[in-house]
Amino acid sequence: MLQPKKLNELNLLSDEYLSNYTTWRVGGAAEWLAEPTTIEELRKIIAWANLKKINYRVIGAGSNLLIHDSGLKGLSICMRRFHGSKLNQNDGEIEALAGEAIPTLARRAAKLGLHGLEWAVGIPGTIGGAAVMNAGAQGSCIANWMKSVKVISKNESKIFEIKREELCYSYRNSLLQQENLLVLSVKLQLEPGHDSIKITKITNENLAHRINTQPYKLPSCGSVFRNPEPLKAGKLIEDVGLKGYRIGGAEVSTTHANFIVNKDNATASDIQTLIKLIQIKVKKHHGLMLQTEVKKLGFTVKD
Repeated sequence: MLQPKKLNELNLLSDEYLSNYTTWRVGGAAEWLAEPTTIEELRKIIAWANLKKINYRVIGAGSNLLIHDSGLKGLSICMRRFHGSKLNQNDGEIEALAGEAIPTLARRAAKLGLHGLEWAVGIPGTIGGAAVMNAGAQGSCIANWMKSVKVISKNESKIFEIKREELCYSYRNSLLQQENLLVLSVKLQLEPGHDSIKITKITNENLAHRINTQPYKLPSCGSVFRNPEPLKAGKLIEDVGLKGYRIGGAEVSTTHANFIVNKDNATASDIQTLIKLIQIKVKKHHGLMLQTEVKKLGFTVKD
């Protein structure tokens, strides 16, 4: 196994296995890996990459992400230590750094009587990733509560703010997926003045429902496929008999068919092969090509 090496000035690691940084627990080694904790650290890391002409990408906290078994060239930036938030109980505004965990924000908001994030408590990701993907559940999504995002341009390292109206939100999509930008922080506008006990109760009930209906005890990335509204991807997959189907260590969850779980030391190749099989079967039986929510890194077009 490759041994990680640290570049002390920037706290960079080399040859670090990305399976330790993804919720699926798969992925080869990163040529370089950074875990910034502040905006200043992040700016220095980006400046280093630009100076060295090294390509880089953000892997967030590793949810909703499939990384190739051969790993990734260049610099991978993990945002799981890039956290911190301010919640204003009086006006309902929340500002959080991009690496802040969504469940943490949802629970804190509930305790302050802020309505708007009850649906988000079971989403295994960061607020930055949610802003990029327009994460949603139970009929709501982050776009409904978005105020603005602060971003840094990847090439020039300029920091600026983008208002919600400019982000072109749609189902699991936003301008942030297309632009050469990295999310630094997110501002949300929630509704203040609600009964904290009632909001907390609803939040806890939502979490319990997700735990009971989704495979929380096994590594996964969350939902694999986008729902072809008004249809549900999980139901389509179950209808073609693939619930519980397994390739290598990857399995279509027996709890919810829109989840692929790492049942037994799965590889990224196992998961990718299973994704393709699901798409082929659903296309054949339902005439629909399921589109993935999952972001793939290190794969070619042929993969």
